[in-house]
Amino acid sequence: MSRDEIINLLSRISYFSELDSVALQHVYTATIEQNYEAGQFTFMEGEPCVGLYIVKSGWLRAVRISPAGREQVIRFVGPGEAFNEVGVLTGGTNVISVEALEPAKVLIVQRKVLLGLVDKHPSLAKSIIENLARRVLYAMNMVTDLSLHSVESRLAQFLLGEADANTVHRKKWATQAAIAARIGTVPVVINRVFRSFTEDHLIELEREKILILDHTGLEKIASSKE
Repeated sequence: MSRDEIINLLSRISYFSELDSVALQHVYTATIEQNYEAGQFTFMEGEPCVGLYIVKSGWLRAVRISPAGREQVIRFVGPGEAFNEVGVLTGGTNVISVEALEPAKVLIVQRKVLLGLVDKHPSLAKSIIENLARRVLYAMNMVTDLSLHSVESRLAQFLLGEADANTVHRKKWATQAAIAARIGTVPVVINRVFRSFTEDHLIELEREKILILDHTGLEKIASSKE
């Protein structure tokens, strides 16, 4: 990417959108470009934090991995999104692991420079705080879903939330195992629930998409509690 392309991308990130040209130039000089192949980790939980990551192209997933090896997907990140804010602000250690789901290009704004900009630009600090507040709310909702809602309910919520005109478009990496990790269960359980939804004519599974046949039925399941 050229200098102008990188600065243009940085300026479209919410964190940096209110910075002046001088500050953006400062961010640019502290930015590293990196490419990752599918299955490659950008970083691992517990490693020193390099900086704030911004996705130029491709999709990645952020996960926490238990000592037993079980994964909980925290979020998926795609073009134009930033991640690893918490690692930047919590003493310089990554609190998640992030894996490329397909070939991905990212920009990395080095941590030391980013923290310096936070001190000088209140708008940047405010943007980071607002984003972290949304992450806390997301985590609270996830805990609530895991404790109060069945796998059937969580899958119905996921399908309804991802649907565009009653169609969930699936990327190549969006396997049932990936969806299971996203909603906090295991593949064998999610396979059973998908089969049940199909047999009840709530959905139809196709190779690259999931069709919602009974929107009202899914909404009823999504709102139910254990």
